[in-house]
Amino acid sequence: MTRSISRRGLLKTGAAAGVLAATGLPLRAQNRGGTLRLGLAGANTSDSWDARTHSDSFMIMLAHGAVFDCLTEVAADGELVGELAESWEASPDAKVWTFKLRQGVTFHNGKPFGADDVLESLNMHLAEGAKSAAKPIIENISEMKKVNDHEVELTLNAGNADFPFLLSDYHICMYPAGQVEEAIAKGIGTGLYKVESFDPGVRALLSRVDGHYKDGRAGWFDSVEAIAINDSSARMNALMTGQVDAVNRVDFKTEPLMRANPMISIFEVTGNQHFTFPMLTGVSPFDNVKVRQALKHAVNRQELVDKILLGHGAVANDNPIGPANQYFAKDLPLNDYDPDKAKALLKEAGLDGLKVDLSASDAAFPGAVDAAQLYQASAKAAGIDINVVQEPADGYWSNVWLKKPWCACYWSGRATEDWMFSTAYEAGVPWNDTGWINDRFQELLFTARAELDSAKRREMYHEMQMLISTEGGTVIPMYANFVDAHSNKLANSGTIGNVFQMDSSRLIERWWFA
Repeated sequence: MTRSISRRGLLKTGAAAGVLAATGLPLRAQNRGGTLRLGLAGANTSDSWDARTHSDSFMIMLAHGAVFDCLTEVAADGELVGELAESWEASPDAKVWTFKLRQGVTFHNGKPFGADDVLESLNMHLAEGAKSAAKPIIENISEMKKVNDHEVELTLNAGNADFPFLLSDYHICMYPAGQVEEAIAKGIGTGLYKVESFDPGVRALLSRVDGHYKDGRAGWFDSVEAIAINDSSARMNALMTGQVDAVNRVDFKTEPLMRANPMISIFEVTGNQHFTFPMLTGVSPFDNVKVRQALKHAVNRQELVDKILLGHGAVANDNPIGPANQYFAKDLPLNDYDPDKAKALLKEAGLDGLKVDLSASDAAFPGAVDAAQLYQASAKAAGIDINVVQEPADGYWSNVWLKKPWCACYWSGRATEDWMFSTAYEAGVPWNDTGWINDRFQELLFTARAELDSAKRREMYHEMQMLISTEGGTVIPMYANFVDAHSNKLANSGTIGNVFQMDSSRLIERWWFA
């Protein structure tokens, strides 16, 4: 008997509970046909079909949510199901994982999918010069072995009870072996939709594949037109005037007007998305933990939730693990707004005051510039002079993030704690956007990853969250709900995923015209 994995039930049963597999997607009365038109933020002129480089919503939705497939997928209800992997099983120590692959699957160019494609797609992330955010996931694989054409065995450096979840990462798409460069150039995957045309940072046209393995379960549109609309006002207007059928990242300033439109529905889910201000801890003055702590006490978090999110979220505590995570440490002492405490911390750092630049653009998150200016205003009472540098939206992720000493950023969060930590907080990983290294944190990270006892894991993850909150280099003032909008011509199963925006970036596959 096969079943799916719940992120809350994965550890309860143990990694070696037997064969873990896909049960499929929810079935409802769907209608096939029509062209879905999307107006999406998060596009850049540097976009490509190389999933290793994907960092924002436009390409995430088009790649792992339409044109390509991963080995596993987090379904709308939070269960882990198989995508190109049909089933998987682990050794008792969660160190050796065997994946059985779907048979009869082909790439858009006709090449059959099999074990060779999996091994080459995984090894892509280890290639010299590859700047892949999934590199730390793949680096934990010590040996990749082809058992037969439709089965692979992956041996890890250390046990990881979350490993099947990690393979649903949107960077780990499957490419055809021996044809990777061509697949990246043309967008050749095994997904429900193939690429008809692609103008990076502008538009993409996709068409439905015939005879797909997901037929009858997903992929209800005949074609998809994705239009890049990074400007919030223009994006909302495109939906309200019927130019597009759905948009991401609702502009809260125009939300009342949209709610008054009987032809539009807003869909909102609470996930682990968080809006952040990471600082490079290897650069002065952010290399001083007292300075970092002072900045954490210089921001009025509730004001940001009220004025930037307009209530669509909650106060956060400089901790990337969110309310939808299994081991969320909700009882940590709050880094509350306290200008006097911030002043005292600066004095402990040997400073009478502080003047710093904060780079921001609404490309980072809706209202990021306004949030930076509110931060600037609240910090003045602590003797901190924040100079807000408004950066261009295009190229923000390549020119500002990871390069400027302090900037605005957002994270969708991840389905498991280890996934979030290993992506952005493990020492040396490409997306550690502060460069913060703490020996105790790193020790706990590796220990917790292999621990199958849920109570012990909880204790370790709570301590890790405390270390990030008190000593880390990221100011995380707020958790933000995913708030998107669609025309009432669209319908869905009634369950909307909360791993990423737009139904976990799977709207193209999961929705249909009513």
